[in-house]
Amino acid sequence: MSKNILILPGDGIGQEIVAEAVKVLDCLQKDFGLKVELEEALVGGTAYDDSGSPLPESTLKLAKQADSLLLGAVGGYKWESLDIAVRPEKGLLGLRAGLELFANLRPAILYPQLAEASTLKPEVVSGLNIMIVRELTGGIYFGQPRGVRTLDNGEKEGYNTLVYRESEIERIAKVAFDIAGKRDSRVCSVDKANVLECTELWRDVVNRVGEAHKEIELSHMYVDNAAMQLVRAPKQFDVMVTTNMFGDILSDCAAMLTGSIGMLPSASLDAKSKGMYEPIHGSAPDIAGQDVANPLATILSVAMMLRYSLDEAALAERIEQAVNSVLDQGLRTQDIFSEGMKKVGTADMGDAVVAAMRQQ
Repeated sequence: MSKNILILPGDGIGQEIVAEAVKVLDCLQKDFGLKVELEEALVGGTAYDDSGSPLPESTLKLAKQADSLLLGAVGGYKWESLDIAVRPEKGLLGLRAGLELFANLRPAILYPQLAEASTLKPEVVSGLNIMIVRELTGGIYFGQPRGVRTLDNGEKEGYNTLVYRESEIERIAKVAFDIAGKRDSRVCSVDKANVLECTELWRDVVNRVGEAHKEIELSHMYVDNAAMQLVRAPKQFDVMVTTNMFGDILSDCAAMLTGSIGMLPSASLDAKSKGMYEPIHGSAPDIAGQDVANPLATILSVAMMLRYSLDEAALAERIEQAVNSVLDQGLRTQDIFSEGMKKVGTADMGDAVVAAMRQQ
């Protein structure tokens, strides 16, 4: 039975990188029997320009009907002056909330061909393979009340609320333990339980879930120490699980350990493994339209989609092997380019991955 994939290019380089990922999907359809149907819709700034909303009702409807979603990126300088309620990022948050995509999986994997691209010493990062599991639909990004108010003395005050229910913590912890069971059986839960009561509860609930997973080694770490340890000795981690805001920050930090944020995919899953897949980088409006953006994170997001939502692990592996192959060939976009390599553009990198898939 054919599965439906909703394509959401979004803004900036999203248009270019998603086009290369669609090439990969087309190849899988024509050459390897993948049964999917692709449909495209607007989200983010382009959607606002078209309809006045960063998440039109028509897009949300299609998203709910789809089996999986592939997103490029949202946002850009053009829309920064808009009221916060209609900025492009609200479209992304609306998709996460509307589809109940509570589990964000962000792998940080260092490809051996790119060890020299990392800002850390090769011996510190070689062999790096971390999975960060970020809670995605709760915490301070969604908590109420929130806003900006004027005090009696006329001074303005901004406020946001950090809030988590036991059930929200329990379900993300279970995802982390399940993933760890398929890896190195270690979970590090990251919080700030010494200061924030909300994350004191987080730690208590994670411990409780851990009692049902005795085969998994559970540790805890304060977020400030975790940030330091990611830079000092990142290979000590297997699976990290944390809150929405902490996960947002730590996963971007971990991304740079791998040499380029342009190499890392992500998955955002609901309780039934329906997912939205996207590169973790932004829309990079400063390089949009120049054919220099790295499409590999988006292409690897398709591999995650095949593995986690579409039950096509063999095809996911084919994509991953193809990415390894093009890196072995010395092909590099500008973000991962080094002396002696061959610099290629966005479209040429996508074409190279497709060619490598067909040559396996």
